Amino acid sequence: MTPDVIKVVAKPDFFIDVEFANGELRRFDMRPYLEYPAFAKLKEPGVFLRAHAKHGTVVWSEDIDLSPDTLYLRGHSVAQSPE
Repeated sequence: MTPDVIKVVAKPDFFIDVEFANGELRRFDMRPYLEYPAFAKLKEPGVFLRAHAKHGTVVWSEDIDLSPDTLYLRGHSVAQSPE
C-alpha cells in the first residue's frame, strides 16, 4: 500500500518534492503531465506553486490533484528533506 503524502514543496521548474508518511522523500517531474487537459491550468503563473498536501495526496484545487501512487512509483528518491 502506498504511504500518504504528508508534505509537498512545488518548485518553479515544475518539479515537486514530496514527503511520505513512511519518511521517504521523492521528487516528481510534472512537466510531461502539463499537456494533459486535466493539468493544463498548472501552467498559469503561480498556480503550480499552490500545491499542498491534503487527504494523503497532492492537491492544487478542488479539480486538480495527483494520485499518491503515481507520485510514489514514478518519483525519484531524494536524500534531503523538501524545502
